[in-house]
Amino acid sequence: MTAYKDLSKEELLELKNGLEARFAEVKAKGLKLDMSRGKPAADQLNLSMGMMDVLNSSAVLTCEDGVDCRNYGGLDGIGEAKRLLADMMEVPKDNVIIFGNSSLNVMYDTVARAMTHGVMGSTPWCKLDKVKFLCPVPGYDRHFAITEHFGIEMINVPMTPSGPDMDMVEKLVSEDPAIKGIWCVPKYSNPQGITYSDETVYRFANLKPAAEDFRIFWDNAYCVHHLYENKQDYLIEILMECKKAGNPDMVYKFSSTSKISFPGSGIAAIAASESNLKDIRDMLKFQTIGHDKVNQLRHVRFFKDVHGIVEHMKKHADIMRPKFEAVIEVLEKELGGLGIGSWIKPLGGYFISFDSMDGCAKAIVAKAKEAGLVMTGAGATFPYGKDPHDSNIRIAPSYPTPEELSVAADIFVLSVKLVSIDKLLGNL
Repeated sequence: MTAYKDLSKEELLELKNGLEARFAEVKAKGLKLDMSRGKPAADQLNLSMGMMDVLNSSAVLTCEDGVDCRNYGGLDGIGEAKRLLADMMEVPKDNVIIFGNSSLNVMYDTVARAMTHGVMGSTPWCKLDKVKFLCPVPGYDRHFAITEHFGIEMINVPMTPSGPDMDMVEKLVSEDPAIKGIWCVPKYSNPQGITYSDETVYRFANLKPAAEDFRIFWDNAYCVHHLYENKQDYLIEILMECKKAGNPDMVYKFSSTSKISFPGSGIAAIAASESNLKDIRDMLKFQTIGHDKVNQLRHVRFFKDVHGIVEHMKKHADIMRPKFEAVIEVLEKELGGLGIGSWIKPLGGYFISFDSMDGCAKAIVAKAKEAGLVMTGAGATFPYGKDPHDSNIRIAPSYPTPEELSVAADIFVLSVKLVSIDKLLGNL
Protein backbone atom coordinates (compact mmCIF):
# COMPACT_ATOMS: atom_id res chain seq x y z
CA MET A 1 0.00 0.00 0.00
CA THR A 2 1.11 3.55 -0.72
CA ALA A 3 1.47 5.75 2.34
CA TYR A 4 -1.13 8.51 2.36
CA LYS A 5 1.55 11.19 2.70
CA ASP A 6 2.96 10.13 -0.67
CA LEU A 7 -0.36 10.65 -2.50
CA SER A 8 -1.11 13.79 -4.50
CA LYS A 9 -3.94 16.15 -3.59
CA GLU A 10 -6.05 14.73 -6.44
CA GLU A 11 -5.45 11.14 -5.30
CA LEU A 12 -6.37 12.03 -1.72
CA LEU A 13 -9.59 13.75 -2.82
CA GLU A 14 -10.57 10.78 -5.01
CA LEU A 15 -9.89 8.41 -2.11
CA LYS A 16 -11.91 10.62 0.22
CA ASN A 17 -14.97 10.54 -2.06
CA GLY A 18 -15.04 6.74 -2.06
CA LEU A 19 -14.53 6.52 1.70
CA GLU A 20 -17.27 9.08 2.37
CA ALA A 21 -19.73 7.03 0.32
CA ARG A 22 -18.91 3.93 2.38
CA PHE A 23 -19.18 5.92 5.60
CA ALA A 24 -22.62 7.22 4.59
CA GLU A 25 -23.80 3.63 4.01
CA VAL A 26 -22.68 2.56 7.48
CA LYS A 27 -24.12 5.67 9.11
CA ALA A 28 -27.52 5.00 7.48
CA LYS A 29 -27.75 1.67 9.35
CA GLY A 30 -28.34 3.52 12.64
CA LEU A 31 -25.98 1.27 14.60
CA LYS A 32 -25.36 1.44 18.35
CA LEU A 33 -21.97 -0.09 19.19
CA ASP A 34 -19.87 0.37 22.32
CA MET A 35 -16.10 -0.08 22.59
CA SER A 36 -15.68 2.53 25.33
CA ARG A 37 -14.80 0.50 28.43
CA GLY A 38 -13.13 -2.80 29.27
CA LYS A 39 -16.28 -4.58 30.32
CA PRO A 40 -16.45 -8.38 30.16
CA ALA A 41 -19.08 -9.68 27.74
CA ALA A 42 -22.08 -11.72 28.91
CA ASP A 43 -20.35 -14.91 27.73
CA GLN A 44 -17.52 -14.19 30.15
CA LEU A 45 -19.87 -13.45 33.05
CA ASN A 46 -21.66 -16.73 32.34
CA LEU A 47 -18.41 -18.59 33.12
CA SER A 48 -18.84 -17.70 36.80
CA MET A 49 -22.52 -18.51 37.18
CA GLY A 50 -21.63 -21.71 39.06
CA MET A 51 -20.51 -19.44 41.88
CA MET A 52 -24.20 -18.78 42.53
CA ASP A 53 -24.64 -22.46 43.45
CA VAL A 54 -21.70 -23.09 45.77
CA LEU A 55 -23.53 -21.54 48.74
CA ASN A 56 -27.17 -22.07 49.65
CA SER A 57 -29.32 -22.13 52.77
CA SER A 58 -28.02 -25.54 53.81
CA ALA A 59 -24.30 -24.72 53.22
CA VAL A 60 -21.88 -24.63 56.13
CA LEU A 61 -20.71 -21.01 56.24
CA THR A 62 -17.84 -21.59 58.64
CA CYS A 63 -14.35 -21.07 57.26
CA GLU A 64 -11.23 -23.13 57.97
CA ASP A 65 -10.32 -21.42 61.24
CA GLY A 66 -13.84 -21.78 62.64
CA VAL A 67 -15.08 -18.22 61.97
CA ASP A 68 -18.80 -17.98 61.10
CA CYS A 69 -18.80 -15.98 57.86
CA ARG A 70 -22.33 -14.74 58.54
CA ASN A 71 -21.21 -12.69 61.51
CA TYR A 72 -18.97 -9.72 62.32
CA GLY A 73 -15.19 -9.92 62.48
CA GLY A 74 -12.14 -10.63 60.39
CA LEU A 75 -10.70 -7.25 59.44
CA ASP A 76 -8.08 -8.89 57.18
CA GLY A 77 -10.47 -11.30 55.45
CA ILE A 78 -10.83 -15.05 55.91
CA GLY A 79 -7.66 -17.12 55.77
CA GLU A 80 -8.52 -19.16 52.70
CA ALA A 81 -9.43 -16.02 50.69
CA LYS A 82 -6.12 -14.45 51.71
CA ARG A 83 -4.32 -17.57 50.52
CA LEU A 84 -6.24 -17.60 47.20
CA LEU A 85 -5.44 -13.99 46.33
CA ALA A 86 -1.92 -14.16 47.78
CA ASP A 87 -1.15 -17.06 45.44
CA MET A 88 -2.64 -15.14 42.51
CA MET A 89 -0.57 -12.07 43.45
CA GLU A 90 2.56 -14.21 44.03
CA VAL A 91 3.09 -12.98 47.61
CA PRO A 92 3.01 -14.61 51.07
CA LYS A 93 -0.44 -14.92 52.64
CA ASP A 94 0.62 -12.81 55.63
CA ASN A 95 1.32 -9.86 53.34
CA VAL A 96 -2.32 -9.59 52.18
CA ILE A 97 -5.49 -7.87 53.39
CA ILE A 98 -8.78 -8.75 51.65
CA PHE A 99 -11.18 -5.88 51.03
CA GLY A 100 -14.58 -5.58 49.33
CA ASN A 101 -15.44 -5.83 45.67
CA SER A 102 -13.18 -3.18 44.11
CA SER A 103 -9.43 -2.64 43.91
CA LEU A 104 -10.12 0.89 42.63
CA ASN A 105 -11.92 1.53 45.92
CA VAL A 106 -8.85 0.25 47.80
CA MET A 107 -6.58 2.57 45.81
CA TYR A 108 -8.87 5.54 46.46
CA ASP A 109 -8.92 4.76 50.19
CA THR A 110 -5.14 4.37 50.24
CA VAL A 111 -4.68 7.85 48.78
CA ALA A 112 -7.39 9.23 51.10
CA ARG A 113 -5.66 7.81 54.21
CA ALA A 114 -2.36 9.35 53.10
CA MET A 115 -4.11 12.70 52.59
CA THR A 116 -5.81 12.80 56.01
CA HIS A 117 -3.41 10.86 58.26
CA GLY A 118 -0.15 10.44 56.39
CA VAL A 119 1.83 7.29 55.63
CA MET A 120 3.41 5.45 58.59
CA GLY A 121 3.69 8.57 60.75
CA SER A 122 4.69 11.03 58.02
CA THR A 123 2.99 14.40 57.63
CA PRO A 124 -0.55 14.06 56.21
CA TRP A 125 -0.43 15.04 52.56
CA CYS A 126 -3.24 17.55 53.03
CA LYS A 127 -0.93 19.60 55.29
CA LEU A 128 1.79 19.87 52.67
CA ASP A 129 2.09 22.79 50.25
CA LYS A 130 2.38 20.50 47.26
CA VAL A 131 1.81 16.81 46.56
CA LYS A 132 2.76 15.27 43.21
CA PHE A 133 2.32 11.90 41.50
CA LEU A 134 4.10 10.44 38.50
CA CYS A 135 1.75 9.14 35.80
CA PRO A 136 3.06 6.81 33.07
CA VAL A 137 1.27 7.78 29.84
CA PRO A 138 -0.78 6.59 28.16
CA GLY A 139 -2.33 5.13 31.31
CA TYR A 140 -5.50 4.28 33.21
CA ASP A 141 -7.99 7.16 33.35
CA ARG A 142 -9.47 6.13 36.71
CA HIS A 143 -6.05 6.26 38.37
CA PHE A 144 -5.64 9.82 37.16
CA ALA A 145 -9.18 10.68 38.28
CA ILE A 146 -8.31 9.70 41.88
CA THR A 147 -5.24 11.92 42.10
CA GLU A 148 -7.02 14.78 40.34
CA HIS A 149 -9.93 14.46 42.80
CA PHE A 150 -7.55 15.02 45.72
CA GLY A 151 -5.85 17.98 44.03
CA ILE A 152 -2.57 16.10 43.56
CA GLU A 153 -0.39 17.47 40.75
CA MET A 154 0.22 14.86 38.06
CA ILE A 155 3.42 14.62 36.03
CA ASN A 156 3.46 12.71 32.72
CA VAL A 157 6.13 10.02 32.33
CA PRO A 158 6.33 8.53 28.82
CA MET A 159 5.86 4.77 28.45
CA THR A 160 8.47 2.78 26.50
CA PRO A 161 8.20 -0.82 25.23
CA SER A 162 9.71 -1.98 28.55
CA GLY A 163 7.63 0.22 30.90
CA PRO A 164 7.87 3.83 32.12
CA ASP A 165 10.92 5.92 31.24
CA MET A 166 12.98 4.91 34.28
CA ASP A 167 15.70 7.53 33.75
CA MET A 168 13.01 10.15 34.22
CA VAL A 169 11.37 8.31 37.15
CA GLU A 170 14.69 7.90 39.01
CA LYS A 171 15.66 11.53 38.49
CA LEU A 172 12.33 13.05 39.55
CA VAL A 173 11.79 10.76 42.54
CA SER A 174 15.30 11.31 43.91
CA GLU A 175 15.21 15.11 43.54
CA ASP A 176 11.69 16.13 44.59
CA PRO A 177 10.30 15.25 48.07
CA ALA A 178 6.85 16.48 46.94
CA ILE A 179 6.58 13.41 44.67
CA LYS A 180 4.71 10.88 46.83
CA GLY A 181 3.77 8.16 44.39
CA ILE A 182 3.57 6.69 40.92
CA TRP A 183 0.68 4.84 39.27
CA CYS A 184 1.64 1.57 37.59
CA VAL A 185 -0.25 -1.11 35.64
CA PRO A 186 2.82 -3.34 35.27
CA LYS A 187 1.39 -6.32 33.40
CA TYR A 188 -0.54 -5.97 30.13
CA SER A 189 -0.77 -2.26 30.88
CA ASN A 190 -3.89 -0.21 30.32
CA PRO A 191 -4.11 0.71 27.46
CA GLN A 192 -0.96 -0.50 25.65
CA GLY A 193 -0.73 -4.09 26.88
CA ILE A 194 2.94 -3.60 27.79
CA THR A 195 4.55 -5.68 30.56
CA TYR A 196 7.39 -4.08 32.52
CA SER A 197 10.78 -5.66 31.82
CA ASP A 198 12.95 -7.29 34.50
CA GLU A 199 15.26 -4.27 34.44
CA THR A 200 12.34 -1.87 34.91
CA VAL A 201 11.11 -3.79 37.98
CA TYR A 202 14.66 -3.90 39.44
CA ARG A 203 15.00 -0.16 38.94
CA PHE A 204 11.65 0.44 40.63
CA ALA A 205 12.70 -1.68 43.61
CA ASN A 206 15.98 0.25 43.89
CA LEU A 207 14.54 3.77 43.71
CA LYS A 208 16.00 6.28 46.16
CA PRO A 209 13.10 8.64 46.77
CA ALA A 210 13.61 12.02 48.42
CA ALA A 211 10.27 11.48 50.23
CA GLU A 212 10.26 8.84 52.98
CA ASP A 213 6.53 8.33 52.34
CA PHE A 214 6.90 7.76 48.59
CA ARG A 215 4.94 4.70 47.45
CA ILE A 216 4.69 2.75 44.20
CA PHE A 217 1.00 2.10 43.50
CA TRP A 218 1.38 -1.22 41.69
CA ASP A 219 -2.01 -2.10 40.19
CA ASN A 220 -1.53 -5.65 38.94
CA ALA A 221 -5.06 -5.78 37.54
CA TYR A 222 -4.23 -8.16 34.69
CA CYS A 223 -1.86 -10.58 36.43
CA VAL A 224 -3.70 -13.69 35.13
CA HIS A 225 -5.33 -12.17 32.03
CA HIS A 226 -3.39 -13.90 29.26
CA LEU A 227 -4.75 -14.28 25.74
CA TYR A 228 -2.52 -17.23 24.81
CA GLU A 229 -1.41 -20.36 26.62
CA ASN A 230 1.93 -20.65 24.82
CA LYS A 231 2.79 -16.92 24.58
CA GLN A 232 2.59 -15.11 27.92
CA ASP A 233 4.38 -12.15 29.40
CA TYR A 234 6.23 -12.68 32.68
CA LEU A 235 6.47 -10.03 35.39
CA ILE A 236 8.94 -10.13 38.28
CA GLU A 237 7.29 -9.90 41.70
CA ILE A 238 7.83 -6.36 43.05
CA LEU A 239 7.29 -6.93 46.80
CA MET A 240 10.19 -9.37 47.04
CA GLU A 241 12.41 -7.18 44.85
CA CYS A 242 11.76 -4.16 47.11
CA LYS A 243 12.59 -6.27 50.16
CA LYS A 244 15.85 -7.50 48.57
CA ALA A 245 16.76 -3.91 47.67
CA GLY A 246 16.26 -2.75 51.26
CA ASN A 247 13.04 -0.89 50.40
CA PRO A 248 10.40 -3.25 51.85
CA ASP A 249 7.86 -0.49 52.54
CA MET A 250 8.02 1.27 49.17
CA VAL A 251 5.22 -0.56 47.35
CA TYR A 252 1.48 -1.11 47.61
CA LYS A 253 0.33 -3.91 45.34
CA PHE A 254 -3.34 -4.11 44.32
CA SER A 255 -5.42 -6.78 42.62
CA SER A 256 -8.96 -8.11 42.41
CA THR A 257 -11.18 -10.74 40.81
CA SER A 258 -13.27 -8.07 39.05
CA LYS A 259 -12.58 -9.36 35.54
CA ILE A 260 -12.21 -12.95 36.76
CA SER A 261 -15.56 -13.55 38.48
CA PHE A 262 -18.14 -10.73 38.52
CA PRO A 263 -17.15 -7.06 38.12
CA GLY A 264 -18.79 -5.26 41.02
CA SER A 265 -19.17 -8.48 43.03
CA GLY A 266 -15.62 -9.79 43.22
CA ILE A 267 -13.02 -9.56 45.99
CA ALA A 268 -10.08 -7.17 46.09
CA ALA A 269 -6.78 -7.19 47.96
CA ILE A 270 -3.75 -5.15 48.85
CA ALA A 271 -0.33 -6.73 49.35
CA ALA A 272 2.35 -4.81 51.21
CA SER A 273 5.02 -5.06 53.90
CA GLU A 274 4.03 -5.85 57.49
CA SER A 275 4.73 -2.23 58.51
CA ASN A 276 2.49 -0.90 55.75
CA LEU A 277 -0.26 -3.40 56.62
CA LYS A 278 -0.15 -2.42 60.30
CA ASP A 279 -0.51 1.23 59.27
CA ILE A 280 -3.50 0.33 57.06
CA ARG A 281 -5.16 -1.87 59.72
CA ASP A 282 -4.82 0.83 62.36
CA MET A 283 -6.99 3.10 60.20
CA LEU A 284 -9.17 0.46 58.55
CA LYS A 285 -10.58 -0.60 61.94
CA PHE A 286 -12.39 2.74 62.17
CA GLN A 287 -13.94 2.21 58.74
CA THR A 288 -15.20 -1.38 59.01
CA ILE A 289 -15.34 -4.43 61.25
CA GLY A 290 -14.65 -6.56 58.21
CA HIS A 291 -15.64 -6.93 54.58
CA ASP A 292 -18.10 -9.41 53.04
CA LYS A 293 -16.86 -12.80 54.27
CA VAL A 294 -19.73 -14.70 52.64
CA ASN A 295 -18.57 -13.45 49.23
CA GLN A 296 -14.97 -14.33 50.09
CA LEU A 297 -16.08 -17.87 51.00
CA ARG A 298 -18.12 -18.09 47.79
CA HIS A 299 -15.04 -17.28 45.73
CA VAL A 300 -12.87 -19.82 47.55
CA ARG A 301 -15.46 -22.60 47.26
CA PHE A 302 -15.85 -21.89 43.52
CA PHE A 303 -12.18 -21.51 42.50
CA LYS A 304 -10.75 -23.72 45.29
CA ASP A 305 -7.18 -22.53 44.65
CA VAL A 306 -5.03 -20.51 42.25
CA HIS A 307 -5.01 -23.43 39.78
CA GLY A 308 -8.79 -23.09 39.59
CA ILE A 309 -8.34 -19.40 38.69
CA VAL A 310 -5.75 -20.27 36.02
CA GLU A 311 -8.08 -22.82 34.40
CA HIS A 312 -11.00 -20.40 34.62
CA MET A 313 -8.95 -17.68 32.90
CA LYS A 314 -8.20 -20.02 29.99
CA LYS A 315 -11.96 -20.01 29.29
CA HIS A 316 -11.93 -16.20 29.39
CA ALA A 317 -9.00 -16.22 26.95
CA ASP A 318 -10.93 -18.44 24.52
CA ILE A 319 -13.64 -15.75 24.37
CA MET A 320 -11.30 -12.74 24.31
CA ARG A 321 -8.61 -13.97 21.91
CA PRO A 322 -10.75 -14.08 18.73
CA LYS A 323 -11.99 -10.54 19.48
CA PHE A 324 -8.49 -9.12 19.83
CA GLU A 325 -7.32 -10.97 16.74
CA ALA A 326 -10.31 -9.72 14.72
CA VAL A 327 -9.52 -6.09 15.54
CA ILE A 328 -5.77 -6.49 14.90
CA GLU A 329 -6.53 -8.23 11.59
CA VAL A 330 -8.71 -5.33 10.41
CA LEU A 331 -6.10 -2.77 11.51
CA GLU A 332 -3.32 -4.63 9.67
CA LYS A 333 -5.39 -5.22 6.52
CA GLU A 334 -6.90 -1.74 6.27
CA LEU A 335 -4.23 0.53 7.77
CA GLY A 336 -0.97 -1.38 7.39
CA GLY A 337 1.58 0.58 5.36
CA LEU A 338 -0.58 3.73 5.10
CA GLY A 339 1.49 5.65 7.65
CA ILE A 340 -1.59 7.03 9.42
CA GLY A 341 -1.57 4.94 12.59
CA SER A 342 0.31 2.47 14.74
CA TRP A 343 -0.77 -0.08 17.34
CA ILE A 344 0.58 -2.72 19.68
CA LYS A 345 -0.58 -6.34 19.53
CA PRO A 346 -0.85 -7.35 23.22
CA LEU A 347 -0.55 -10.86 24.67
CA GLY A 348 -3.06 -10.14 27.42
CA GLY A 349 -5.11 -7.56 29.26
CA TYR A 350 -8.19 -5.77 27.99
CA PHE A 351 -7.14 -3.11 25.50
CA ILE A 352 -5.48 -2.29 22.21
CA SER A 353 -3.72 1.08 22.10
CA PHE A 354 -3.88 2.96 18.80
CA ASP A 355 -1.82 6.03 17.91
CA SER A 356 -3.07 8.17 15.06
CA MET A 357 -1.26 11.02 13.34
CA ASP A 358 -0.78 13.95 15.69
CA GLY A 359 -3.89 16.08 16.14
CA CYS A 360 -6.34 13.44 14.92
CA ALA A 361 -7.53 11.35 17.89
CA LYS A 362 -10.42 13.57 19.02
CA ALA A 363 -11.69 13.91 15.46
CA ILE A 364 -11.47 10.12 14.86
CA VAL A 365 -13.48 9.35 18.01
CA ALA A 366 -16.07 11.99 17.03
CA LYS A 367 -16.27 10.61 13.48
CA ALA A 368 -16.80 7.04 14.76
CA LYS A 369 -19.59 8.29 17.02
CA GLU A 370 -21.32 9.77 13.97
CA ALA A 371 -21.66 6.22 12.64
CA GLY A 372 -22.91 4.84 15.98
CA LEU A 373 -19.63 3.63 17.53
CA VAL A 374 -18.88 4.90 21.05
CA MET A 375 -15.21 4.77 22.05
CA THR A 376 -13.20 5.90 25.07
CA GLY A 377 -12.85 9.67 24.89
CA ALA A 378 -9.64 10.79 23.21
CA GLY A 379 -7.30 12.15 25.87
CA ALA A 380 -8.73 9.89 28.60
CA THR A 381 -5.44 7.98 28.81
CA PHE A 382 -3.63 11.13 30.00
CA PRO A 383 -3.90 13.18 33.23
CA TYR A 384 -6.50 15.95 33.03
CA GLY A 385 -7.73 14.39 29.76
CA LYS A 386 -5.00 16.24 27.87
CA ASP A 387 -3.06 14.19 25.33
CA PRO A 388 -0.30 16.60 24.22
CA HIS A 389 -0.22 14.98 20.76
CA ASP A 390 -3.98 14.27 20.48
CA SER A 391 -3.04 10.88 19.05
CA ASN A 392 -3.82 8.06 21.51
CA ILE A 393 -7.07 6.08 21.30
CA ARG A 394 -7.93 3.15 23.57
CA ILE A 395 -9.79 0.31 21.86
CA ALA A 396 -11.76 -2.02 24.16
CA PRO A 397 -12.73 -5.18 22.21
CA SER A 398 -14.18 -7.24 25.10
CA TYR A 399 -17.83 -6.20 25.30
CA PRO A 400 -19.22 -6.34 21.72
CA THR A 401 -20.16 -9.65 20.13
CA PRO A 402 -17.76 -10.92 17.40
CA GLU A 403 -20.29 -9.80 14.75
CA GLU A 404 -20.58 -6.31 16.27
CA LEU A 405 -16.82 -6.14 16.60
CA SER A 406 -16.14 -6.63 12.89
CA VAL A 407 -18.59 -3.79 12.09
CA ALA A 408 -17.08 -1.61 14.84
CA ALA A 409 -13.54 -2.21 13.53
CA ASP A 410 -14.67 -1.24 10.01
CA ILE A 411 -16.22 1.99 11.30
CA PHE A 412 -13.03 2.75 13.21
CA VAL A 413 -10.67 2.30 10.25
CA LEU A 414 -13.00 4.32 8.00
CA SER A 415 -12.92 7.12 10.58
CA VAL A 416 -9.12 6.95 10.81
CA LYS A 417 -8.76 7.15 7.02
CA LEU A 418 -11.18 10.05 6.58
CA VAL A 419 -9.75 12.15 9.41
CA SER A 420 -6.16 11.45 8.29
CA ILE A 421 -6.94 12.51 4.72
CA ASP A 422 -8.48 15.76 5.98
CA LYS A 423 -5.38 16.36 8.09
CA LEU A 424 -3.06 15.77 5.13
CA LEU A 425 -5.17 17.94 2.81
CA GLY A 426 -5.10 20.70 5.43
CA ASN A 427 -1.31 20.54 5.42
CA LEU A 428 -0.99 20.89 1.65
